[in-house]
Amino acid sequence: MASRFCGVLTLLAVLLSGLNASRPAINQELSNIFNELWRLDVNRMKPGIDYTLSVQGRAGFVSQGSHVVQDHASRPLFSNVNENKLRNTTTISRFMKLLDNYERSTGVTEQVTTEELMEANLFLDAVLETEVMKRAHKYLVSKGQSSSNLQQFKSQLQLIWFHLYHRQRTTGLDSSGFEHVFVGETKSGTEIIGFHNWIQFYLQEKNSHLDYKGYKARIHDLPDQADHVLTLQFSWHSGVKPVSSTFIGTSPEFEMAVFTIVFLMNTERSTTVLVNINQYQMELMVTRHGRFLGTAFPKLISSTRNVRRHSH
Repeated sequence: MASRFCGVLTLLAVLLSGLNASRPAINQELSNIFNELWRLDVNRMKPGIDYTLSVQGRAGFVSQGSHVVQDHASRPLFSNVNENKLRNTTTISRFMKLLDNYERSTGVTEQVTTEELMEANLFLDAVLETEVMKRAHKYLVSKGQSSSNLQQFKSQLQLIWFHLYHRQRTTGLDSSGFEHVFVGETKSGTEIIGFHNWIQFYLQEKNSHLDYKGYKARIHDLPDQADHVLTLQFSWHSGVKPVSSTFIGTSPEFEMAVFTIVFLMNTERSTTVLVNINQYQMELMVTRHGRFLGTAFPKLISSTRNVRRHSH
């Protein structure tokens, strides 16, 4: 009997160790650098001061490619945003100028004008002047992933984020990392791909091109208006995004710095790193398209904010 009991315990131990092995360990080094970037992000908007969210109801299940969805949020996600601060923050104002430079549909060749090239160039110049990107650059240089030469680092960012490539191989150059992550794209007319940026979300919602349908979360993880990472469901033009994760309130330079570091510190086609940033534990998902960024977004795992709220 005793030997049988020991055998059961051994089996349980093996099963549990297997479960733990399937979960990525927290990357402490990246957590440390990302928390530095978080503290340096002076352009991050403050919830309840610079913007107000209305998270409303929990969204239901919708299959990818569907355009039929039940609305669990009768009001917009953003009740208000301080647009003066958006316009007067250099990186954000230059970021917003880039959002109308792309063809929404994959399969449609991008036509890039001289003016659009200049806008991207000015945006990168502004980003490189921030303490966030300066610290990210210093870290990447220390890891041998970037040149200490600022112009070479700028060219590296240009290649990763703005270089055009084929997302649909049967057509011309129709996509880029920046367009996919920050602007969003549609595939086959109804499927929304990418679109992981809160500023673009707000602007599209304000112009009635986007309709927020509710938040996505586990039963005990109730988001509120002060959260800086949310998982959402929304419709955009004629398509529906069943699940989309995004930072909220963060600056473009913070998001670009974080995802650039994950991109350059890994060589796999698809990378997931588990990190703690501020009050949030999250997975950062990055997929490469050769030497270029395919997609990048945060996936919230847990929040100490939620723990504190539920203990009240």
